[in-house]
Amino acid sequence: MSAPPESRPPGRPPRADESRADELRAAAAAAAARARGTRARRRTRQALALLAFAGLWQLLTAWKVRCWLRFDQLPTAVQVGQALVRRLGTDEYWHDLADSLRRIGCGFLLAALLGVAAGVLTARSRWAADLLGPVLELIRPIPAIALVPVAIMLFPENEQGIVFITGTAAFFPVLVATRHAVRAVPPLWEEAVRTMGAGRARVLWSVVLPGALPGVTGGLSVGLGVAWICVISAEMVSGQFGVGYRTWSAYTVLDYPGVFVGMATIGLLGRLTSGTVELLGRRLTAWLPPTAPAPRPAATAARPATGPSRTAAAPATVPAEVRT
Repeated sequence: MSAPPESRPPGRPPRADESRADELRAAAAAAAARARGTRARRRTRQALALLAFAGLWQLLTAWKVRCWLRFDQLPTAVQVGQALVRRLGTDEYWHDLADSLRRIGCGFLLAALLGVAAGVLTARSRWAADLLGPVLELIRPIPAIALVPVAIMLFPENEQGIVFITGTAAFFPVLVATRHAVRAVPPLWEEAVRTMGAGRARVLWSVVLPGALPGVTGGLSVGLGVAWICVISAEMVSGQFGVGYRTWSAYTVLDYPGVFVGMATIGLLGRLTSGTVELLGRRLTAWLPPTAPAPRPAATAARPATGPSRTAAAPATVPAEVRT
């Protein structure tokens, strides 16, 4: 059992360290309360924004507004909500959801592994940059959806082709983000570890990859969003099941509320998966110090100095490299 905290006699004034500890605890509690209030206000604003969007959609479609844009051709928000409720009660909806998630999971996992490896390799090795760089930069501008004919010719099954298209779409954002993040790691960090006798492998795992992790997670988030775009497009073109295939099937039979149900499902799935990647990235980079805003310059710094004061201020404002 831990010893009870030492109680201060009623008549004795608090010591300096006790007062400082009380101030720190009060400041921490106030900061936590402000953070909770900020989060609550942001969630309220986000919920109000979604409600305002749905309300505006309902008004424009219910009143059949035609002002260059033809809102009378669209289903109302209430009709889409009713169609969504009906679809949620069917097994077909959940099977399509599972199929699309499986395709995204396989393609994105391959893209993450290969993209990070290729990004680190081309950023750290001149041989790899010279041999792989031209080929990757030649393929990178090609839209992934344009590879559908190639996937049909290469793979015997549609499932493998859709995973190939999804992985290709996510590969290049991960590759580019990883390459830039690795090159942005300060060389001073590597030199500090090398002076303690670390080899190349130790520098890579202890310095380069942790230092590039924030940029890599950003590339993973972008790559996941692009992967969702391409997997839905591939399902519409050559799929036989999945959210994209079901959305296109609803359009072919003029089931417009069903089309919007598919679009809403795609948006929700994309937001949830991207949010998961971003949350994982924040957890992995929690060791990084918070970025503080740049201090505002003093009012006296804006006025040019004259006479002796200019000479006195020069060493504080001129960088050391210039002074030497």
